[in-house]
Amino acid sequence: MVNNAAKAYGARKVETASPAELTLMLYEGAIKFCNIAMAGLEQKDYEKTNLNIQKARKIIVELQTTLDHKYKVAEEFDVIYDYIYHKLVEANVKKDAAVLEEALSQIRDMRDVWKEVMRLAKGSKL
Repeated sequence: MVNNAAKAYGARKVETASPAELTLMLYEGAIKFCNIAMAGLEQKDYEKTNLNIQKARKIIVELQTTLDHKYKVAEEFDVIYDYIYHKLVEANVKKDAAVLEEALSQIRDMRDVWKEVMRLAKGSKL
């Protein structure tokens, strides 16, 4: 019962989120999956590692494919997403925690930049 309520809340949160909030949720999801993959590496649970790196990689692909290239900054984001994607692939193939941490660090940086963009956009609407 509690699990169903949590799922309903989560679904409602996504349905009512703005595009900016959805992007933030994607970053948070990629971070969550990388953290789970990191735990999988520590536990030598390579199936868990693989599954969660793939989930993070799919999020990065989604962020990359939805870039609006009419803005110059999209080109810069595209390069960063490409770098993260390749680091995730490398981490998965090599089962390398340091490479996964590099990808995770980049995703966190992108999330933090996005939060700042959201904050500034909110402030400019006052």
